[in-house]
Amino acid sequence: MQVGIVPDIEDFRYDKNEAKPSTSTKREPTSSSVREVKRESSPFDISKAEMNPAQRKRLNRVLEVKEEYPNKQVSIVPDIEDFRYDKFEAKASTSTKRVPSSSSRNSSPGRLEKTVRVSSVVKVKVGAPENWEAVLGGIKSMRLSGEAPVDTMGCEKAGSLLPPKEKRFAVLISTMMSSQTKDEVTHAAVERFSENGLLDPDAIVRPDVATLANLIKPVGFYQRKAQFIKEASKICLERFGGDIPDSLADLLALKGVGPKMAHLVMSIAWKNTQGICVDTHVHRISNRLGWVFREGTKQKTTTPEQTRMSLEKWLPKDEWEPYQPTTGWIWPDDLYPIETQMRPLWHKLHLPISF
Repeated sequence: MQVGIVPDIEDFRYDKNEAKPSTSTKREPTSSSVREVKRESSPFDISKAEMNPAQRKRLNRVLEVKEEYPNKQVSIVPDIEDFRYDKFEAKASTSTKRVPSSSSRNSSPGRLEKTVRVSSVVKVKVGAPENWEAVLGGIKSMRLSGEAPVDTMGCEKAGSLLPPKEKRFAVLISTMMSSQTKDEVTHAAVERFSENGLLDPDAIVRPDVATLANLIKPVGFYQRKAQFIKEASKICLERFGGDIPDSLADLLALKGVGPKMAHLVMSIAWKNTQGICVDTHVHRISNRLGWVFREGTKQKTTTPEQTRMSLEKWLPKDEWEPYQPTTGWIWPDDLYPIETQMRPLWHKLHLPISF
């Protein structure tokens, strides 16, 4: 017959003097000479040989406190020094590094220094392309005939017979109409403005937007451009005495005027070249020649503004003004009809023929 030990009621009495917060024990019957004590597992159950330096350091600290205060429960709290970030010694990894402690803590075994993973991008230094002068000189030689539309109907030809102030305004109006429009269409619209006496800001603000739109049609987005032209004319009258803005920032503040237009107006109207005028065609040709790259990479640019910034890093400033009329005349839809003229030069310079 199996006989169990029946606990006495006294075994369940709570004695606050005997209770310990650090361990969980179970009282066995007092009448028995055998007691079984169950203890919770501790992080210190592993041997010191299996501990890393940080665990050994913390274990020693806890044991010192337990020796001085036996009844005190001590938890393992990381040292604040473990989380200190030293920007001069941090390495590009997520691991920790044991470093010597400071002179004020020579007695301590050392500290753990948390390192930081740094994501870095390899920057590529891009300089002037090889043989660019010969290539640009070859393209200029193809432009000597002056037969491209930009030579006779470009924005710089607007108001050529007018006084300087009126000519500057005509250049601004022509430039605002030129976006996504061929030179022939833009030139014809400027001529209609001139025939109706509208190449003057004081005259443009009088008719309504619909009248202006009908005059510049079929310019691309003619209704929106007519509104922008009228608003720009009001600003010219109110802020600049009937003249156009003479700074890049003021030109860019006009609705319908982007970076390409602003740089073009500054170069033509004010003879003050502050940047390269880059339109869609100059952007494509520059990439085709392999002359432009995105910042810090060897990848092609994706916008005309990226192309402008890339060109300005290496192209000499005296080439900034003629660069657009030199390269921009090679229109995508005109490339193949003139390919027979371009082929000898482009083959000689080892350039690609098609987009």
